[in-house]
Amino acid sequence: MREMIDWTSEYDIFSKEYIENPFEIWDDLREKCPIAHTDKWGGSWLPTTYDIVTKMAREPEKFSSREIIVVPPAEAPGSGAYGPAPAAPISVDAPMHTWTRRQLLPDFSPKAVDELEVFTRAWCRELMDSIAGKSEADIAVEYAQQIPAQVIATMLGVPTNMKDQFTTWVRNTLEAGLTNPELRIKTRAELQDFFMGEIRNRRETGSTSDLIGELVHAEHDGEPYPDGLILGMCGLLLIAGVDTTWSGIGSSLWHLATHPEDRIRLVQEPELIPSAVEEFLRAYSPVTMARLVNEDMEYEGCPMKAGDRILMAFPAANRDPQHFERPDEVIIDREHNRHVAFGAGIHRCVGSNLARMEMRVAIEEFLARVPEFELREDAEVTWAGGQVRGPRTIPVRINKAIGH
Repeated sequence: MREMIDWTSEYDIFSKEYIENPFEIWDDLREKCPIAHTDKWGGSWLPTTYDIVTKMAREPEKFSSREIIVVPPAEAPGSGAYGPAPAAPISVDAPMHTWTRRQLLPDFSPKAVDELEVFTRAWCRELMDSIAGKSEADIAVEYAQQIPAQVIATMLGVPTNMKDQFTTWVRNTLEAGLTNPELRIKTRAELQDFFMGEIRNRRETGSTSDLIGELVHAEHDGEPYPDGLILGMCGLLLIAGVDTTWSGIGSSLWHLATHPEDRIRLVQEPELIPSAVEEFLRAYSPVTMARLVNEDMEYEGCPMKAGDRILMAFPAANRDPQHFERPDEVIIDREHNRHVAFGAGIHRCVGSNLARMEMRVAIEEFLARVPEFELREDAEVTWAGGQVRGPRTIPVRINKAIGH
């Protein structure tokens, strides 16, 4: 039964209807109320047009990134065991944003990502060895969710056999933890204890061979990074690097499982996969970021107060008919596709090259081994939402596999 909600004034991003099918809601809001408001979850504003969302993203002086979670913080800033641990550069403003982002850029450059592609492809092939030997599989759990955790763990230099623990931490932070403050606090403490051990190890060994080692030995204005900053950056790399990308891979495979014409075309024309990745990013953008209003103001006719939360609905912007022709259709060879799945402005995702590579390689390797698959008739596809939207279960029947 459809919920009776006035989405213009009481939207709830955690409601089942919003998570499973937000597209009609965004369409309705663009027509009635381009910036909606709710008092739920501490209150927030929700812009839904491409122009307004991208304009806000490019005005960091008005909209701060010091809180990017879509619900109020679970604890006072700096109250953790290791003090302030900002998830820089994504959750800080200039000037800290500038130098922390600059620190990470080389590790996510096209050259660095090219070097990671060989490893990523080998891991995807290992996963496909198992999947291609089955008649049925959950390709969200067994494939999409396995890839980014392995890649990020390798970059950080932490044990890849902890993938299941990483997955638990990610889900407890961005899924269950968003509406369960106690779980969020507990998870944050576990993450920080783990990374603190890794930081101490890099200090003792002097190693700079991985991303954690680089951060431990980095300096700003002649001073080493404080432990809290390193912890925050490591936590960000793990959480953001895993959930967003597995959501992107999962949404892409769900689409191919439910749209045989696109699956067949990509099997026959694999050179279209990079274009298809961009279209999947546009149509199924996973990430909604939050911003805080810096001062009282009227913005696009809305009376905003200092401290109000803004939900940067990049997924809604990417479905705006004013900017995308036939926006609710997935056109895998779309020519003009200036989507903002990775955000806009100074906070545009530093890991976009890596995410694109992982999605492309994941799709290439899946279709190379399993060119024919479909959702099981009894399949219940479950979606997570709130901060990051993506399928968490995709039960499929494998109709044709190569190599088994």
